[in-house]
Amino acid sequence: MTFAPTPCLPAIVHQHVEEAAHLSHVRGVLVTAPHVEMYALRRHDERLAAHLDGIAVAGDHGWAACEEILEAGDDGAVFTVSVRAIEDSHAAHIDRMLPLAQTLPAARHELASALNWVSGQRLRGLTARLFASPDAVSRALAIVACAAHRVDPGKGLTLALSDADATLRACGLRAAGECGRQDLRDACADAARRDGDTLARFSAARSAVLLGERQVACSVLRELASEAGPHRSEALHLLLKVLPPNDAGWLLKRLSDEDGARRELLRAVGVAGDPHYMPWLIDRMREPDAARLAGEAFAMLTGCDLSSAAFIKIPPEDDDGTEDEEDALPEDASEDDDIVLLDEDDDLPEPDPDKISGWWQANGQRFAPGTRYFMGEPPSPSHCLSVLKSGFQRQRIAAAIWLCLLNPGTPLFNTAAPAWRQQQWLNAMTA
Repeated sequence: MTFAPTPCLPAIVHQHVEEAAHLSHVRGVLVTAPHVEMYALRRHDERLAAHLDGIAVAGDHGWAACEEILEAGDDGAVFTVSVRAIEDSHAAHIDRMLPLAQTLPAARHELASALNWVSGQRLRGLTARLFASPDAVSRALAIVACAAHRVDPGKGLTLALSDADATLRACGLRAAGECGRQDLRDACADAARRDGDTLARFSAARSAVLLGERQVACSVLRELASEAGPHRSEALHLLLKVLPPNDAGWLLKRLSDEDGARRELLRAVGVAGDPHYMPWLIDRMREPDAARLAGEAFAMLTGCDLSSAAFIKIPPEDDDGTEDEEDALPEDASEDDDIVLLDEDDDLPEPDPDKISGWWQANGQRFAPGTRYFMGEPPSPSHCLSVLKSGFQRQRIAAAIWLCLLNPGTPLFNTAAPAWRQQQWLNAMTA
C-alpha cells in the first residue's frame, strides 16, 4: 500500500516562520534578562528550534514564507532566514543577507545571532569564505562566529587588529579577550592607549583586562566610566571588579555626587560587592523608583534569591483577593492601552525591605566590610562555575567575566549560546 504525500499547509508554514522570527527577537532580550535562568532559556530555545525545524520540513514552501517575512521587514526575519540558509548550505540566500548586514546594524546583529545559533559543523567553509571577503563586515562576522563557538579565529583575528575599518578593528580587539589570546595582550593595551575610535578603545581595554593587563587598560576604563557614553556601564562594572576596594569606594563616591546617575550607582554597588554599603542599599529598597534595582544589587552581593517569598513584597489586594487595577497600571497607561512600555527592571521582584533587613541582621556577620563578594562568596573559579549553572542571566554574565579575570587567558563563556550547547560546555568544565 502506498500513501500520497501529505500536502503542505501554507497557514501552518507561515505560522512557523512568524513564530520563529518572534521568538528569536524575544531571545535577544532573554539572554541579558535579570530574571531568566538557563532552564527557562532552554525551554524557549526548544520552542524556537521546533519552529525552525518546521520551516526546514516545509522545503520550498518554507523558503517562500521566509521570503515574505523578509520583505515585510519583521523583527527576527534576518535571523530566521539566515539560520535556514546556513543549515541548508544555501549560498545564494546567505549572500543575500550579507548586504543587509553591511548597511543595517539591526540586520548585522540578527545575522550574528544566527551564526551563534547554528552548530559549529554548519559553519565550516562559511567562515573561511567570510574571512576571504574584501568586505570588512563579512570578516567581522567571521570573527564573531568563531568567538561565539569558542574557536580561535587565528590569522583573521590578528589581521583585524590593525585593519583600517574601525568596526572590524573593534570586533577583533573584543574577540582577542573573549578567545583568551594572551599573545595579543600587549597589542590590546597599545590599542586602548592609541586608537582614535571610541568603540575600538573600549574593546581593546576590555580585552586587555580580561587577558591580565591592569595598568593602561584600567586607566582607559576609568576614563570611559567617568563620562556619559554607550560604554559607560560595561566599563564601570569591569573596573569595579578589578580595582581594590578602597579605589572602588572612591569611584562609587564620585558616582553618587553625579546628577542623574542613581540607577547606575545602584547597579555599581552590587558589582563592587562591598557589604559596607548594605545599610544604604536596604534603605533604597524603601524608595519605589529604586527598590527593584537595589534588590538586584543585594542579590548580586549576597546570592539570595529575591524571587522567593522570604524576600519579596506582597502586593496589596482587594477584598476579593485580586490586585488593585489602579496600582497594577503605570501612571502613563490607560486600561484601553494595547501595549504598556515597561521599565527595564520591571521583571525584577520588588523586595520587602523589612524582610531583607531582618535577614541581614541575622546573616550580615558572615560578610566582612572591605571584602569583595559575588553571589554570597568571594569570587573563585568553582563558585563562578556554580553561578553559571544556576544563576540568572545577568548573574551568569558576571560569572563568565569573573572566570576570565581570575584566570587570564580563559576563553569567555558564551552565555548567549543555545542552552543545550551551554550545558555541554558546563558538563565538560565540571568534568
